[in-house]
Amino acid sequence: MRRYWRLLRIFTGATLSAQLEYRANFVGAVLASLGEVGVALLGLAVVFGQPEVSTVGGWSFREALLVTGFFMLTEGVISVLIQPNMSKIAEAVRTGTMDFTLLKPIDAQFGVSTRNLNLLRLPDLLIGLGLLVYAASGLNVTPGGVLGAAALYLSATVIVYCIWLALSTTAFWFVKTQNASELFSGLFGAGRFPVTAFPVPVRAFLTFVVPIAFITTVPAQAMTGGLSLGLALASPLVAAAAFALTRLFWKKAVASYTSASS
Repeated sequence: MRRYWRLLRIFTGATLSAQLEYRANFVGAVLASLGEVGVALLGLAVVFGQPEVSTVGGWSFREALLVTGFFMLTEGVISVLIQPNMSKIAEAVRTGTMDFTLLKPIDAQFGVSTRNLNLLRLPDLLIGLGLLVYAASGLNVTPGGVLGAAALYLSATVIVYCIWLALSTTAFWFVKTQNASELFSGLFGAGRFPVTAFPVPVRAFLTFVVPIAFITTVPAQAMTGGLSLGLALASPLVAAAAFALTRLFWKKAVASYTSASS
C-alpha cells in the first residue's frame, strides 16, 4: 500500500511539472470552468426567477444550489482525475502501449486510473466547493449532515469512476469509445438539477438505470437532512456493487487482450 501512495506522489509531481510548462492553458481552463458554472446557474436562475416559483420538486433555491455545487464538484473530479486517464485506455489498446502497463509490477487497473491528471481543471473543484459553502450558509445544516453528505459523496465518486472505467474498458473490443463517454456526459448534465424536479419516468431512469441521482441529489439531501434511510443505505451498496462488477469486467477485458504488436 505504501508503494502505491509513493507512486501517486510521483505521478502527481510528473504531471504538475509537465503542465506548468504551459501556464497560459490555465487561463483557458479557468474560463471553461466559469462557463460551465455559468450555464448551471443560468438554468436555476431561469426556473427560480419566475415570481410564482419558490420551490422546484420540493427544493428551495439554496437547496437546489447544493445540488449544483455537487454537480460542479463532480465535474472537477471527472476533469482532474478520471477523464485524463480513461481517455488514454482506447489509445493504449489501439497502439499496443497497453503492453507496458500490463507488464509493470503494479495492478494494471491502478496504473490506468492514476497515471494522468489534469491539474489545470482544479478551478472546477474550487468552484464546486464554493457553491456548496455558499448554499449551506443559508440553510440549517448540521455537522452530522455534512459528514453524511461527505460519506455519500465518496460513494458517488466511486460510482462515477466505475461508469467511466466500464465505458472505457469496452475499448478492448471496440476501437472508438468516445461516443459512449459523450452520451454519459450528456446524461450527467441532468445532475445539475434535483432529480425530483423531473417527471417520474425520468426520475426513475436517473436513479435506477443511470444512477445520477446518487451522485448529486442524494448527497445534497443528506446535507439538508431530507434523505430517507433507504437511499442512504442504497448509495454505498450501489457503489460497492458497481466497483465489484467493474473490476470483474476489467479483468475479463485484460484476459481477452491481444497485443497490437502480436
